[in-house]
This record gives sequence, C-alpha cells and structure tokens, in this order.
Amino acid sequence: MTHVVAWASLAPVLALAGSLINAFFGRNLKEPAPGIIASLAVAGGFVLAVLAFIGLHGSDAGVQVTFWRYLTAGSLHLDLGFMIDRLSVTMMLIITGVGLLIHIYSIGYMHGDDGNSRYFAELNLFVAAMLVLVMADSFPLMFIGWEGVGVCSYLLISFWYKDRANPDAGRKAFIVNRVGDVGFLLAMFLTFKEFGTLNIAAVNAAAPAMLYGSGVLTLIGLFYLLGATGKSAQLPLQVWLPDAMAGPTPVSALIHAATMVTAGVYLIARIGAIYAMAPGAAATVAWIGGLTAFVGAFAAFAQTDIKKILAYSTISQVGYMIAAVGAGAYWVGIFHVLTHAFFKALLFLTAGSVIHALGGEQDTRKMGGLGRHMKVTGNTALIATLAISGVPFLSGFFSKDAILSSTLNSSLLAGNGGDALYILLLVTAGMTAGYMFRWYYRVFAGESRVDKHAAEHLHESPPVMTWPLGILALGATFVGYVGLPEFAFPNYIQRWLEPATAKVDFNQLAASTDWLLIGLSVVVVAIGITAAWWVYHVRKGAPVAGLKESNLASASRGALGFDALYRILFVASGEGVSGGIATLDRDVVDRGLAGAGSAVGLLGRLATALQSGFARAYAFAMLLGVLALVVVAALTGVVR
Repeated sequence: MTHVVAWASLAPVLALAGSLINAFFGRNLKEPAPGIIASLAVAGGFVLAVLAFIGLHGSDAGVQVTFWRYLTAGSLHLDLGFMIDRLSVTMMLIITGVGLLIHIYSIGYMHGDDGNSRYFAELNLFVAAMLVLVMADSFPLMFIGWEGVGVCSYLLISFWYKDRANPDAGRKAFIVNRVGDVGFLLAMFLTFKEFGTLNIAAVNAAAPAMLYGSGVLTLIGLFYLLGATGKSAQLPLQVWLPDAMAGPTPVSALIHAATMVTAGVYLIARIGAIYAMAPGAAATVAWIGGLTAFVGAFAAFAQTDIKKILAYSTISQVGYMIAAVGAGAYWVGIFHVLTHAFFKALLFLTAGSVIHALGGEQDTRKMGGLGRHMKVTGNTALIATLAISGVPFLSGFFSKDAILSSTLNSSLLAGNGGDALYILLLVTAGMTAGYMFRWYYRVFAGESRVDKHAAEHLHESPPVMTWPLGILALGATFVGYVGLPEFAFPNYIQRWLEPATAKVDFNQLAASTDWLLIGLSVVVVAIGITAAWWVYHVRKGAPVAGLKESNLASASRGALGFDALYRILFVASGEGVSGGIATLDRDVVDRGLAGAGSAVGLLGRLATALQSGFARAYAFAMLLGVLALVVVAALTGVVR
C-alpha cells in the first residue's frame, strides 16, 4: 500500500492547480464554475488523504516521498520531500475535509461578488500552503508552507480591500506574524547548529540522546514556541486574530477551524521529541496555552460582534490545544484540533448564515429570536454551542476532558504547576460555557431586536450553505467518540497517533478518580450554562439596578488592553517618528531651505551643460581658462 500512501503527495498540487485555474481563467467563467473548480480540487485532496489513511493502517511507519535534493554542503544535504505518516494524514483529513465543506458553503455565500474567482483562487492557495506545512519533511519546506498561509491570510482578510479597515486588518495579521516568524528562523538556525540537519525526522531521532533539560534544547523549544504564538494567536501575539474577522465569514472559518491557527499546535506536536527532553520549554508552552485560554475566554464575554466573540473563543480553544501539547499529550492536542475543526467551523458558518440573512449586520444587539426564522441555522448553532461548551456526549466534551486530565498528570509539568494549570483550565471551561450560551441567546433565542426592514427579508440560507452546516453538526456531535477515555473505553485516536509522536510519561490515576474529575468538569460547565441562561434568557441581559458597567466588563471589551498597549509601544512611536520626518521635510526642507535647494539645482544644470561630450568644446573651454589665467596674472603683477 506504500504507493497508495505516496499518491497523497499530490494533494497540494491539486489545490494549487485549482488556484491557478481560477487566477488565470476565472474571470471568463460564470458562477458557480469558479467555486465548483475550487471545491473539486480540495475534494481530490480529501480522497487522496482518505486513501493514505487506509494505507497506513497496519503500519506504524510513514512513507517518505523525496522529490529532489535542493541543499548540499559537503557531506550534509537536505532533500525536498514530504513525510506522509499518521500525524500528517490526520491533519490532511481535517484541512481537506472541513476545508471542502467551507468551499461548498462559499459558493452560496460569495454568490454575486465581483471578486468571486479571485476569492476561490486565494482559498485554494490557502489550502495548498497548509498542506505543504503539515506534509513537509524538513523545517525549511515547512517554513515555506508557514509563510504561504501567512500570505494567504493577508490576501483573504483584506479581500474587500476597498474598505480601508480590511487591508489594515490584513496588514496587522501579516506584521504580527512576522514577529513569530523571527522565532521560527532563529530556532532553525540553532537546530542546524546543534543537530547538523534540518530534517525533522532526523532531529526527532537525535533529540532523546541529548542531556535531559539541556539549555540549548530549552532555547530551541522556546524559539519554536515564539513561532507558534504567532500563527496560533497565543500570548503575547494574539492581537491579530480578532481583526482577521474583516474577511468574508468562510475565510474566518477556514483560518480558525481547519488551517492557520492550528499550525503552531501541529509544529509542537511534530517536534515533540525536543520538548520531551526540555521540561522547562514544555512547561512554558503549557502555561502560555493555559493563560491564553483564560484571556481569550475573558475577552469574549463583553464583545458584541457576532464574529469577534467566536474569534476570542478560537484564541481560547487553541490555548487548550497548546496546553495539551505542552504537557506532552500530543495526541490530545491533535484530538482537540479535530473536534474544534467541526464545531468552530460550524459556529462561524452559522454566523455567516445570519450575516447573509441580515444583509451584513454583525451586531448581536440587533439580533435575537433568529432561531424561529432560520431553523436549520439555529439548530446547528445550538449543537455547536453545546459541543464547544463541553456538554457530555458531544465531541468537545471528550477532547476537553482529555486536556484537563493530561495537564494534571503529565511528568513534564511535575513541579511546574500542573495542578494550578488544571484549575485555570477548569475555570476557563465554565467561562466558555457562559460566553458561548450568551452568544447563542443573544442571536438565536429570546425576543427579536432585528430592524423592521431586515426582519421583512429574513430567510433561511440556500441548500448549498445549509447542507455543509448539517454535515458539520454531525461531526460536532460524533467525532469525539474516536477519543473515548482510555481508562474505560477503547481510544482509537490515541493508538493511531502514538507511533507518530514522542513519548511522555503520565501518572495513572484510579478509575474512580478519573470519573470524579469528569464529574467535576461537567458540574463546572453546568454552572456556566445556568449562569448564562439566568442572565441572558431569564433576565434578557438586563443590568442589575443601580450598578454601572463594571471595570471587568470594560476590561473584557478591551481584551485586557493588549491592543491599546501595543498601539502605544509600537504604532504610536512609529507614527511619531514618521510624523517628525514629514514635518522636517515640509517645514524645513520645502520652506526654510527652498532658496538653497533652487541654488543647488541651478549649479547642477550649469555643470551638466559643461559636460557636453564634444572635444572641441572642451578645447575651447581650456583656451578660455588659459586666457583667464593670463589676464589675472597681468592684473596682479605676477607677469612683468
């Protein structure tokens, strides 16, 4: 079956081909042809990923596909190729499977848009870049995919570029991610210096032989973490993701659910052998994830934009994934990537359905009661809300509980605050249930606050948009069953991913203790849902009499002031320097030195006239010079 697995290496080529067809010929195609071409390209990649998934059963080893040698230095060399193993194939299935549903949904959402073919060209290119990232067998090739998704995010976030706010948001995402990319580059340089290779498998094989807790391994791990914080929107580089909502809503679903923000999680899981030997770096990863999960959940509470609430939710949920891989539970982090891909894509696409029905309205204060008019959208949104909240028997419940358990039991976090991290993530789980049901009640339940004119045109989205919602809802409900708690049930995804990830020791708790921890998380989630039901359904969000908006609400709306701080430190200082230079140019050079500038220009023109290139002109000038010297000498008495 090796050759069948190897065919999966064509998946990025298919996505790239779809992108090029739409880029060069899309303007000559009528709708829905650009969307169909793009969807078929991703569907082809999904079929190849499924075949690779089937082919890898029964074999723990992956398949190396080498194209050509592109770097040689003495005895050292680096081949350009893909590693198709259980980890990369799992990511391929998520990228192409969920990505395909987003492409199909986009056919309806982007209907009539002037940039329809450009949109699908960029969407296909995004998928191609992400596939290269997860299939790469070396860090340089991974970095090409890494930068590719960064460029595509810029193009898609600023897609409606005529509105100045959209390209501004795209530039912000691009610039903030460059900060993280510096970390990735430094990590690669240090990796090559220490290991003598940039082949990922070779590095993972050599890492266990190094000194446990080695300073250089810790530094390498911290540099790769910096790269991950950029792509996966973790502290302190999380500020770009809420503004990424400027693009079309399916783009938000693709970035948040299936591609870009999971790149950092994948990176750490892929090089887990480094972190398994560097507990200091691993604990830092886990705590960055835990703190980001809390900060994202806190910021989501007071937002009023239907998509920004979900954006901060993504920051928080990816924080859970980062915490898991930091704890060494690499399969758990990827498991949450899988479940999150379904319920977060569903949340964004139901939000897109609402925005589509309301003519572009995104303020939840102008919504309410939409579930009665848009039953498919409302019901699937409820399933996604239950799943992300961690309600038992839906997908998010299984993966979130596995994360909580792993942070409590990891040997990498022993002595590094694993217990405290568990409590932080448990509290965040309750907050998640609270803000997500706030989102649901304000949009789909209760009394309608929709503008009368918009209410007259309320309608359910067309089938090309609702069918993907139904499929995603099924996934959000049932995909978690591939990762049932191992102490009581078969855990398929753990057995599937363990051969492709590093090994880390975990404490084995008694089954009764595991059941107790599960029960505790259920209670916390129930408290969050009950609080949201009381505040936003019973009280309909009415403030408590006599109380003004609290400082907490203000801090939540401002996302704890990170944007404001960065504006002061970086944006305002840059604007100050550029403003000073502009003032100098305008008021000093253009006005104060205008005369001097004119004189310099006149001298330049005279000098140009003297350099004619004609020998006779030069001879005549020399003759005049000699005559002038004779006259001067005679007048001064030098010649007697």
